[in-house]
Amino acid sequence: MDLEAVSKRSAFHAKPQGLILQYGTAGFRTNAQHLDHIMFRMGLLAVLRSKQTRSTIGVMVTASHNPEEDNGVKLVDPLGEMLAPSWEEHATRLASAEEQDLPKVLAAIVEREAVDPQQTAFIVVGRDTRPSSEKLSQSVIDGVTVLGGQFHDYGLLTTPQLHYMVYCRNSEGRYGQATIEGYCQKLSRAFVELMKQASCSGDGSRWVKVDCANGIGALKLKEMEHYFRQGLSVLLFNDGTEGRLNHLCGADFVKSQQKPPQGMAMKPGDRCCSFDGDADRIVYYYCDAAGRFHLIDGDKIATLISSFLKELLLEIGENLNIGVVQTAYANGSSTRYLEEVMKVPVYCTKTGVKHLHHKAQEFDIGVYFEANGHGTALFSEAVEARIKRLAQELEDEKGRAARMLASFIDLFNQVADRRVISTTDAERQAVTPPGLQEAINDLVKKYKLARAFVRPSGTEDVVRVYAEATSQESADTLAYEVSLAVFQLAGGIGERPQPPF
Repeated sequence: MDLEAVSKRSAFHAKPQGLILQYGTAGFRTNAQHLDHIMFRMGLLAVLRSKQTRSTIGVMVTASHNPEEDNGVKLVDPLGEMLAPSWEEHATRLASAEEQDLPKVLAAIVEREAVDPQQTAFIVVGRDTRPSSEKLSQSVIDGVTVLGGQFHDYGLLTTPQLHYMVYCRNSEGRYGQATIEGYCQKLSRAFVELMKQASCSGDGSRWVKVDCANGIGALKLKEMEHYFRQGLSVLLFNDGTEGRLNHLCGADFVKSQQKPPQGMAMKPGDRCCSFDGDADRIVYYYCDAAGRFHLIDGDKIATLISSFLKELLLEIGENLNIGVVQTAYANGSSTRYLEEVMKVPVYCTKTGVKHLHHKAQEFDIGVYFEANGHGTALFSEAVEARIKRLAQELEDEKGRAARMLASFIDLFNQVADRRVISTTDAERQAVTPPGLQEAINDLVKKYKLARAFVRPSGTEDVVRVYAEATSQESADTLAYEVSLAVFQLAGGIGERPQPPF
């Protein structure tokens, strides 16, 4: 391993003096102009991880649902899962090292992880459609090649597609062929077969309006459409021909604003869904005869999938262990519905797909879907024809489970240091700063069937506040009050949170 060559090449991707970034839930993510050195160094780290695991490692260049001017990067481990936590720590140290310390940090990782420098390394790279992504992916490749790693640049991919490519290569083709055609054939074949079992009302046609967030999802759905045309027809909106990535559209916008994306007209009976910028989130929605908007978020999708699978197991007489994994952000009614009506055990983990995935592996059949829509899009599409029935069950005014409304607030005014907030109990209880959890508890007592909690962002100095109550007005007010407590006790900076009414 030629550390001198690394230092010389790194000079072309110099780190700004004093800039510190942390590898969070979704890897590194910030304004694209600050990421060149990060990309180069993640190319280096990917090579070391590949040598250590003797496997193909993936690098995805994307900032998911963030604005178009942002970008990011995350590494994908051998089985298509997120990077191991111990290597996340290496990523943060490597990204934060000043130029003169870079060789020393690399050498320390090699020693600690017993990396064989002579071992071959192979990296696969993918990117989304952001203007900055192509240049930044080349910085990744520069880091890979300076350490002698081999690579394959897939170019434009969705994040789920890159995960698939990594797993296929490391299973030596047993899982599938590591090509776009292989991906399309494998998933569409399963989709079409499953759709044959789904009943469909009306004239028998199956179609859905898809908001592609002006991102990679539009391009890849167009490539895939002819593979499943016999099972589903799609109408694409926000397909990238005009409009900015994730601006007034996409899964995050629809979920947080509780309304359709810009550019998509809805009428009763339409079935609609939204991706995010890298197409690893999906949420469904529709409007009823009165024009009211109804969201089928990750909680309800997980409920749909688990109930569908349980019905199939009952039909064939199989007794398998099914579990649903949620985060603290799951709507309380979905948890009660699963446990009390469907009799499916529910488990709670920290936020982040990697945590849900790890827990789900403990079951014969593990179902996980974050409320924000993170999950396997094609799987949820495959049971898309059953969504309305589930929605009607969950929204039944007689209520087999208590109905609650949730409100999310992202504090755009930052805190000085998000690390002052630490949590426990799957991020549902604040440990620090002192007095914050007590303040939250007192506020929650004011409202019927309410709950609230906070957690620091994984990528920037902002705090996410969650509040849930029996009416939207109560949920909004509680969210504001908790936000104000965070601002006062956790070092808020900028404008104070404002009342919702």
